[in-house]
Amino acid sequence: MTPPTTAATGQRRNSAGLRRDLELLEALGSDEALQQGGLGVVRLAELAGRDKGQVSRTLATLADAGLVARDPVTLGYSLGYQLYALAARTAEARLVREATGYLRRIVAATHETTHLCVLRGGSVLTLASELSEHAFRGLGWEGVSTAAWRTSAGRVLVSGWSDEELAAWYELHGHDEAIVSPASSRPSGPSVVPPPPPPPGKLLVTDFDSLLAEIRRIRERGYATVDEEFEAGVVGVSAPVYDFRGQIIAAVNISAPKPRLGAHLDAAGRLAARGAAELSAQLGAPVLTPPG
Repeated sequence: MTPPTTAATGQRRNSAGLRRDLELLEALGSDEALQQGGLGVVRLAELAGRDKGQVSRTLATLADAGLVARDPVTLGYSLGYQLYALAARTAEARLVREATGYLRRIVAATHETTHLCVLRGGSVLTLASELSEHAFRGLGWEGVSTAAWRTSAGRVLVSGWSDEELAAWYELHGHDEAIVSPASSRPSGPSVVPPPPPPPGKLLVTDFDSLLAEIRRIRERGYATVDEEFEAGVVGVSAPVYDFRGQIIAAVNISAPKPRLGAHLDAAGRLAARGAAELSAQLGAPVLTPPG
């Protein structure tokens, strides 16, 4: 029998090493590790059935790559930032891929620009835009971060939080500038409306109490609306996208000039909610009943 080549032997050895690395990562993702805030080398060696010295050296290598993190006080290990970053990028790539068809269907139905948005701290980041065919249309916002409290998408993205969580978040971000980080390639920025006093008969979020009141309306309707609260002459609606855990992970937004969409915001909101519910189902969310 012909012995395996050096290259083949090396591949198997590398493969075995990768499996052992993955075993440690899986152990650090276990309920035990999460409940205790990490595991020490001795416990990880017990779980993996390996020598403590080998486990310690492997963990040091994984820590250098950011895949695990070591607590300087307890000396326990937990999953690292780089692993979460990779998972987040993968999840968002899938989210954009799955959402594209739904965004295009909404554009076909409304002839207006549609966006997919996510929350970044106190800001809304647009991951993808599908533009309408109108010459006078809502702009593409990919890569632009906007203050969440000023937008329908941002209000939707925090609408699943408790009142206490909302209060703490608003304390930090309730006075953020409207545009937090515009894309450098953007040819001309939008005409953003400064915070105005509430005109008669129109809801504007100006403080925490008015934000909380709007959040409750969003929960009842299943979508949010804005009427020139962020961009001069532009109105919009947004609806939540849920993941398999039933948590809000994104918002589907429709924006357009007020003369075209201003009189049809509720109809557009219901359409956005149906599209967002269908996308949520595609992502494995629990069965949702969209409004309308």
